[in-house]
Amino acid sequence: MPTASTRVPQQERSRATQARLLEATVECLVEHGWSGTTTTVVAARAGVSRGAQLHHYPTKAALVTAAVTHLTERRAVELRTEAAALPAGPRRLDRVVDLLAAAFTGPLFVAALELWVAARTDAELRDALVPLEARVGREMHRLTVELLGVDERRSGVREAVQATLDLLRGLGVANLLSDDSTRRAALLHTWKRQLAALLTPDAGPPTPGSARPH
Repeated sequence: MPTASTRVPQQERSRATQARLLEATVECLVEHGWSGTTTTVVAARAGVSRGAQLHHYPTKAALVTAAVTHLTERRAVELRTEAAALPAGPRRLDRVVDLLAAAFTGPLFVAALELWVAARTDAELRDALVPLEARVGREMHRLTVELLGVDERRSGVREAVQATLDLLRGLGVANLLSDDSTRRAALLHTWKRQLAALLTPDAGPPTPGSARPH
């Protein structure tokens, strides 16, 4: 019978195995897409036996949704850490939006897009992905409110935050097939000014020509 001292290393090895599988899954989704991401390919890339992979994640849907969950949580921690180093003041909003924009162009976003498209015709994946995406959406919204330091009880704040996330997601999709950085930068510059006006207490709607230059 395993003792407490032997169980701890076993648990650590199990966590390490899971982490390798999850990292390898996202890498495969980015490089090979949904169709090319098989559990066999993932196990080989992670350096994990097929049996160990099946023990932790018995289906492809379970594996990929666990991978997105894991890396979404990790990215949220990273965003909080990066935002904590930002100075207070009028430029904070610009930097926060830039951090969020980067999150919608990175490998995790590409992997998530692969799953969204595949879930349209894969019932098992869709059933696993819909509740995950709902939770991720709520957490991203909450994180954005936290990083911007705004009060959602104020009229229009919730909508402004959600519009920001929807804009960033759309720009991330547009950047998927070609470098859209120039257009994205111009749009973000304009939206930052609009957002600052929307989030400023007692500020009226922005008027044409009122955008502040960098």
